[in-house]
Amino acid sequence: MTVVDWLLDSDPALRWQVLRDLADAPPEQVAAERAKVVDEGWGAELLATQDPDGRWGGGTFFPRGTGTFDSLHLLHLLGPEPHGAEVQRAIAPVHEVARWDYDDTFRFFDGEVEPCINGRVVAIGSFFGKDVRAIVDRLLAEQMADGGWNCEQESGSTRGSFDTTLNVLEGLLEYERYNGGAHEVTAARGRGEEYLLDRRLLRRASDGAIGQTRWLQIGFPYSWEYDVLRVLDYLRAARAEPDVRMTEALDVLESKRDADGRWPLETSYHEASHLDLGETVGSPSRWLTHRALRVLRWAGREG
Repeated sequence: MTVVDWLLDSDPALRWQVLRDLADAPPEQVAAERAKVVDEGWGAELLATQDPDGRWGGGTFFPRGTGTFDSLHLLHLLGPEPHGAEVQRAIAPVHEVARWDYDDTFRFFDGEVEPCINGRVVAIGSFFGKDVRAIVDRLLAEQMADGGWNCEQESGSTRGSFDTTLNVLEGLLEYERYNGGAHEVTAARGRGEEYLLDRRLLRRASDGAIGQTRWLQIGFPYSWEYDVLRVLDYLRAARAEPDVRMTEALDVLESKRDADGRWPLETSYHEASHLDLGETVGSPSRWLTHRALRVLRWAGREG
């Protein structure tokens, strides 16, 4: 069995993405597989766990992993057709009923106060067709002088954060993908990408050392944490071709491939989830292998 065959021997939520990204399947085959996400496997299971009031897990940001925020972020990663009837029925009540724990006058797609959270709300809202422009404008105003974003800015931080910056960049990219390009959004993303690339995706500007050893550990589904595969996968989606400043990060990613051509799950970001994706730390991960292979394919490192 080839690695691609192993990836395809999975759930529709993963299969449709593998068909698109690695198997060069025709669009109609990809669409047919994607249509199964709401009826079979993980997508259907996650939709079925929605509370009667329209939330997940009885809360918004909390409980972590099973609340509305993390559940919708996971549904976004599974990638059902966002405008399908089943998905839109699930999304319809969320804005009003899932009020933010920080301040319950804030409705879900109004966003919260931390840019690391708001970046993911922008990604979720853009994917599901919600108006998140007000959050985008807030994020544009919060971009720091070095090009990054930082949840600790209101506490006095003057430097960007790798974690926060990546969360915001992912959100802005989804906003452009589903709402069309906007000059100010594209420019802000460019500055944010340069913030990371100037640091070779891994290293502090101050002394050139790797900022956090946890950035080298890859996991899925991700939360707010930055890691080397996540940032490379973002750049794959955002840019037509790689930049020489990604070389070290790409080398790190390649080094994690095992003898069978697969990537193991190295860390888990959620202690709880509505889904069991069938992966354990230390064992080969279909999700990580898919993402790593599509990054290396884009970077011209398929061999």
